[in-house]
Amino acid sequence: MAASSKEDVLRHVTERAPDAGPAAASARPRRARHVATDGERAAGGPSVERVERVPMSRLRRRIAERLVEAQRTAAILTTFNEVDCSALMDVRRRHRERFKSTHGVDLGFMSLFARAVVLALADVPVVNARIDGDDIVYNHHVHLGIAVSTERGLVVPVIRHADAMRLAELERAVNELATRARGARLVPDDLAGGTFSITNGGVFGSLLSTPILNPPQSGILGMHKIQERPVAVDGQVVVRPMMYVALSYDHRLVDGQQAVTFLVRVKERLEDPVRMLLEV
Repeated sequence: MAASSKEDVLRHVTERAPDAGPAAASARPRRARHVATDGERAAGGPSVERVERVPMSRLRRRIAERLVEAQRTAAILTTFNEVDCSALMDVRRRHRERFKSTHGVDLGFMSLFARAVVLALADVPVVNARIDGDDIVYNHHVHLGIAVSTERGLVVPVIRHADAMRLAELERAVNELATRARGARLVPDDLAGGTFSITNGGVFGSLLSTPILNPPQSGILGMHKIQERPVAVDGQVVVRPMMYVALSYDHRLVDGQQAVTFLVRVKERLEDPVRMLLEV
């Protein structure tokens, strides 16, 4: 009988490892062989390549399916702009405590962005529409998806009828859905029926990205990190807190002019927050 190789021994140990039944087998990562390369064997070194094989969770499989579906079924294009967040930050600084004492919730950036998006969608309703076969379905409501990062993966719970909510109601809805998402307490209906989405990579430090559509939606807004940088204002170079924003959209339905107009409308309201209160 030929002598066993190192790989044979390791394979034997892996296959004969103690098991606690089917549940334990599904929960425990499948361990892979440690394989030395030819170069390492020739050099006589102890180094080995280490890999670990772990089954994808059901949520991760579903996320993967949705991302591939978006890339396969839509003509995704992304347009960018930048927002001077000076006025937005000033409004929060001056009114945050009073807002919280009046409404019982904080005045967060996400609710301000959500309000700007809702008003911009009223200006450019095709961004809130979707394609269904040979038809265009125009939604006369805004069910707003807000991407939330959890330990299990990214989920996009939906704020229903966000267009009918005031700022405090939006803030309350954002906080409630995020808390339920991170506590794994969402139900399927919480994730269904969205007409437009917002995602914020800035919480992880991202300066710029191209968000992927959440089918069958035709648009998604990407927020990013606020960073101070020099900009030209009235012929002078000044330092301002700036944020890049990105709109990914389905070019089968939304034209470039409409996408750019929508993003400009969002920018205008964020740079002049009083417009959101006056709804102009």
